Parts: sequence; C-alpha cells; structure tokens
Amino acid sequence: MEKRADIGVFGGTGLYSFLDDVEEIEMETPYGKPSDSIAIAEVDGKSVAFIPRHGKDHRYPPHRIPYRANIYAMKQLGVKYIIAPTASGSLKAEIGPSDFCIPDQLIDRTWGREDTFFNGPEVKHITFADPYDEDLRRLAVKVCIENGLKVHDGGVMVVIQGPRFSTRAESRWFSSIGGTVINMTQYPECVLAREMDIPYVNISIITDYDAGLEGHPEIKPVSHEEVLKVFEENNERIKKVLYDMIRKIEV
Repeated sequence: MEKRADIGVFGGTGLYSFLDDVEEIEMETPYGKPSDSIAIAEVDGKSVAFIPRHGKDHRYPPHRIPYRANIYAMKQLGVKYIIAPTASGSLKAEIGPSDFCIPDQLIDRTWGREDTFFNGPEVKHITFADPYDEDLRRLAVKVCIENGLKVHDGGVMVVIQGPRFSTRAESRWFSSIGGTVINMTQYPECVLAREMDIPYVNISIITDYDAGLEGHPEIKPVSHEEVLKVFEENNERIKKVLYDMIRKIEV
C-alpha cells in the first residue's frame, strides 16, 4: 500500500467524522469493501486512519458491518494500534449517561457473524483471555482523568446481536452475570484485531441505562434517538480524548 497509517480509529454511532484535512481513499480487501472510504490525516506527526464502522450515513446495522474488511484494511495500511470508541449502555446503577468506561473483559452474545480470518485451510487458535490491550487501556483511563471526565477503569462489555435493544429480562440477566456495559459492535471487531496482532482498546461513552433502571420508573428504556442525543452532547469530549491518546502513543 502507498498510503500508510500508524493508528486506526473506528467511529461508532454518532461519530461519523473525526479528522481534519483528510485524504480519503477507497480500498478493496479479500473480504470486500470496508464500511466507507477511509480518511487519512496527520495528527502530531502520526498518520491516522479513520473508518466510520456503520458508514457515514449509518447504512450498516451492527450485524451487517463488514468487520473483516474493516480490520483487514487497517492491517493493509500498516496500523499498529486501534482505538475504538462506541456508544454503550450501562448495566450498573453507578455508571450513568455521559460517563466513560474502559472495559477490560467481554461477553459475546452475538450469532452468525463472520468472526475469524482463519476458516481453513490455515487454522489459528488465538488466546483471547484478555480481549483489550492493557497498555492502551491504561492510557485511555489516564487521558480521561486528565480531561476531567468521570471514567470507570475496567468492566465487562456484553455484546448483543442487535439491531434491537434488550428486553428488561435480558438486561437483568446481563447484569446478574457480571455485565457492566452493553453494546452491539465490539464483537467480532476486537477479536479480528487480535487475529491481525493489532493492539485494540474500547472507549465506551455511556448513553443510557439499557432497558431502564430498576427502582427508578422515571428512567425509561433506551431509544436510538436518546443514544444519538447523548453521544452528540459528548462528541467534543470523545474527540479530545482521541487526539490526546494519539499524541501520547509511541509509534
């Protein structure tokens, strides 16, 4: 590839653009096209590649995102680290909307998604005990604190199939088995990055309480409109975190 990048960023719901003075490139991979054209720009002397995982017009629901093409494109570009912000719901009363959470574990509740590059004849069994890169996690927490944000260090990300949100019973069960936050896109994105040996971190911006908060009838179940509203209110904060992390990452 002529165009190279040091750091990759995936944008989730509400984050469809991120960089300034970009050059957009189109890519093809053995797994099809990525979600959209890839924006490449320089930040503090480092080349950054940005892909909106749902597409700029949010054309891909979570179970249809071309995850393998997105990760493979990052690998082709030479990306050494991936930062993956997402809009996420809270499964804990003490974690509220507009908080940030940097999870360290994951429970996959998706089905039918292409989640490996090794379907044969080459087969690879990867270690996935710790889904998120600990160095990037520590950096994300540090930067959030430096920016005066309320951040939760660690937690269990529950990934559901979508595109619907949880029932109250499902949400209660996810919480009872140790879930901290809930999202629809972290799997298989993070495991594909691991297969490509790219350190990966999630930054969850909490937008809601999933199916509501028991004992608090005034807190309603999540809606897509509410997710967008809260994420947009925090857009500048997440962008500041991303820029600060990029500046501090040694490449």
